[in-house]
Amino acid sequence: MANKKDIERRDRGQDGFRAPLVFQDERKENNFMVYLSTFVAVCGSYAFGTGVGYSSPTEAGIRRDLNLTMAQYSLFGSILTFGAMIGAIASGPMADLFGRKGALRISSAFCIGGWLAIYFAQGPMPLDIGRLANGFGMGVFSYVVPVFIAEIAPKQLRGLLTAANQLLIVTGVSVSFVVGTILHWRTMALAGLIPCGVLLLGLFIIPESPRYLAKIGKQREFDAALRKLRGEEIDVSEEAAEIREYIETLERLPKARLIDLFQSRYLSSVIIGVGLMISQQFGGINGICFYASSIFASSGFPADTGTIIYAVLQVVVTTLNALLVDKLGRKPLLLVSLVGMTLGCISTAASFYFKTYQIALGVAPALAVTGILLYIAGFSIGMGAVPWVIMSEIFSIDIKGAAGGLVTLVNWAGAWAVSYTFNFLSKWSSYGTFLLYAAVNVCSILFVMKTVPETKGKTLEQIQAAINGY
Repeated sequence: MANKKDIERRDRGQDGFRAPLVFQDERKENNFMVYLSTFVAVCGSYAFGTGVGYSSPTEAGIRRDLNLTMAQYSLFGSILTFGAMIGAIASGPMADLFGRKGALRISSAFCIGGWLAIYFAQGPMPLDIGRLANGFGMGVFSYVVPVFIAEIAPKQLRGLLTAANQLLIVTGVSVSFVVGTILHWRTMALAGLIPCGVLLLGLFIIPESPRYLAKIGKQREFDAALRKLRGEEIDVSEEAAEIREYIETLERLPKARLIDLFQSRYLSSVIIGVGLMISQQFGGINGICFYASSIFASSGFPADTGTIIYAVLQVVVTTLNALLVDKLGRKPLLLVSLVGMTLGCISTAASFYFKTYQIALGVAPALAVTGILLYIAGFSIGMGAVPWVIMSEIFSIDIKGAAGGLVTLVNWAGAWAVSYTFNFLSKWSSYGTFLLYAAVNVCSILFVMKTVPETKGKTLEQIQAAINGY
């Protein structure tokens, strides 16, 4: 029997145009279930953002109501990062053992428990336990959400949909900043339950990742999930065959352990993933994000005005990133992003240099505001979302659990290190701190140019075969 390609070739006329065929209808994918599944998954990203944004606007209310010292509240704020590091370590094995949906369910349960503990807290201990549980859930979300989206999305939509992960994170942060000025901190904790509840309910509707089902040998469920995602009328035989062939190739390889990630066949993808996470964090984002208002204030610019502009700009530019990532590609956005971050750091450093040595004091605030906003615009157009997009694409499914856990742990450890050291560095030298971040971003430009591949428009199997050599 002639296959689809043979029939298509016979039906081309001499002018090269193709006559109408039944197969043309099959090419019109119905992506409704892909969009719905992405919406459900990024509820976890939004929950992530609300957790990050919760502690800043609620500080005064919690300290007043529970009579907490600054040290006690600092522990409450920072323990989130430690929970996220634990979640990052567990995220890969959880996604492999319980499936992508199972890992999302477990992390949602941790976040729900964490928010309830905070809501009912009458002292520091329940607050810290709740915050730790929230952090664990966020650590799992930060890995599983982009991986799940990448595994269900058609290649032409994968960048856009995976970038929605970062968009919902920054939206959650920005909404928390705004809503936190209106709602009581206990009410804010109850509001944190909403995205987790939507996620849990949505998981009953959407399918599991077909690639995960193929990996664990559930062929019937794999076929059903792929058809559900692409539409019942779509011919998925070619995509299914490619996924099966790739899984079969991986099954013939030894099972990967954490130490195996440093073998030659995996090393390239691990270097790319870890390198991008180091570049993302050590370029200074968490120091600038956590202390933006104090940076504005110390430069002489109104802190409230600067913070609001910062939050709005972050959401707008991250939205632009989601729209451009599948059109312009991953690598160009990373390079534009890093150039903007470098220039932003240099501008901010110049502001503090002028203020330190009493030079051109009239332009110092403008330089600081320009620098911070240029930095956050640069970060949001590329380095915020694209490393997570690439991370979800480059690891073969046999090492995705171990490698994903590793790079997510590196990301959260970097987030803690930068946020913890920022105040110490600022006391050493305010302008020197931003010059240090600028130097890191210059090194990151060289790393991206030399090491990071362009993954736009390729299937996951094609990307991983090109990087890992099989």
